[in-house]
Amino acid sequence: MAESTKSSSAFTEKEREAMKERAREAREFKKLSGEEQVRRKIAEMGTEDQGLANAIHSVVMSISPDITTKTWYGMPAYYVNGSVVCFFQAASKFDSRYSTLGFQDAARLDDGVFWPTSYAITEMNESVAERIKVLVERAIS
Repeated sequence: MAESTKSSSAFTEKEREAMKERAREAREFKKLSGEEQVRRKIAEMGTEDQGLANAIHSVVMSISPDITTKTWYGMPAYYVNGSVVCFFQAASKFDSRYSTLGFQDAARLDDGVFWPTSYAITEMNESVAERIKVLVERAIS
């Protein structure tokens, strides 16, 4: 029996695509402002993801003038003092059934020894927008 020539990888195809996207961003997006990077990424998304991404972008950017934005691994990300605080991951990014608002370790969401760092989002409404505002305000406090 011949040995298989199939290669194995610790990364899925979608994860490898995300890494390639990050490399493309480093090459092509570095001359763009952070806002323009994010606007281009949102424009590349499907209609449903675009709606959520634009709504989240509006909410997050209205919270503080200290928040800046640029892409991070192909996703809109929000920074304070040069560190990623949160990011929007479109459902289509990894063929998920929901989009995600995720927080990085720069976010001050600590609550004991166990707390959530990402939130599934399937639609935007006033309640969701208010919850995002509260989370981001806490994250940057």
